[in-house]
Amino acid sequence: MTPNRFAWTFTIGRESIDVNSHVNNVVYVRWMQEVAIRHTQSVGADVRSVAAGLTWVVRSHHIEYRLPAVENDEVELTTWVDSVERVSSIRRYEFRRTRDNMLLASGQTQWVCLNRETGRPAAIPRRLMELYFEPSGPDETS
Repeated sequence: MTPNRFAWTFTIGRESIDVNSHVNNVVYVRWMQEVAIRHTQSVGADVRSVAAGLTWVVRSHHIEYRLPAVENDEVELTTWVDSVERVSSIRRYEFRRTRDNMLLASGQTQWVCLNRETGRPAAIPRRLMELYFEPSGPDETS
């Protein structure tokens, strides 16, 4: 199956800038979480997770910074679910400046699925993860 990519475009405000006159590192993590939530809502996985008694938590983040982002830059942040294991998934991210399509940063998050009641890892329902992928052939449409 092909990952269903989701893009969010925004302009960097003054509140995101640090003493070095570029985007603070912590802000990238906030944006990664925000775009993941927006993607999840766009495919309806938020409602289905709650209905199934599940929630998601972060196990780890990794970010590679390539170029500084500054105030008033317009950025397109693209995300997709790259891989799925029994109780976790890897979500990837790309930050690109829109005026020249330069890659500012890339990253990934390992998300873990938990049972809301017990707080213990829970198997990810196939139908939930399928929301993040496009069928790539006739045998995957059922």
